[in-house]
Amino acid sequence: MLQKFYKYVLLVAWLILQAGCSTFYSASKHPIVLHPSKPIDPKGASNYSSDDIATTASKLIGVPYRWGGNTPASGFDCSGLVYYVFSQSRQIYLPRTTSQMSKFGQNIPKSALTPGDLVFFNTLGDPYSHVGIYTGKGKFVHAPTSGGTVRQEDLSANYWSSRFTEARRMSTN
Repeated sequence: MLQKFYKYVLLVAWLILQAGCSTFYSASKHPIVLHPSKPIDPKGASNYSSDDIATTASKLIGVPYRWGGNTPASGFDCSGLVYYVFSQSRQIYLPRTTSQMSKFGQNIPKSALTPGDLVFFNTLGDPYSHVGIYTGKGKFVHAPTSGGTVRQEDLSANYWSSRFTEARRMSTN
């Protein structure tokens, strides 16, 4: 009986790890129509710059990680952090999962990164299992893992550079 319990616990842990930064999203709740692989520049966002995105993300450093979290009060997972930052700083409502986010905006070379661009990583055997927001000077902000907090990391660190998948620009500003 105890062995069966441990198998169940391992199965649940494995499922949580496979989910990574993914949570459910309902596009019907949000007014902005998103088009995969095109820049996002909705009305009302023109008063903001990409630096606003990076600044908003940086202000959230220290907020606890929470799987499925998408507010400073509840904590953040990686896609929840990105979703919150874009909705608060640019009034852009991205999809809620990392893999869905990877289908929006324009793919850009790593060498062309500017503050506010999204950076994607393969941390769980899926090319889009983790996402962060580039803040400039080779750094990005993300919500890393259970027990951690939102923090800034160096893209050139061995762990992150070896898992980098792609970068995407969500706006034309």
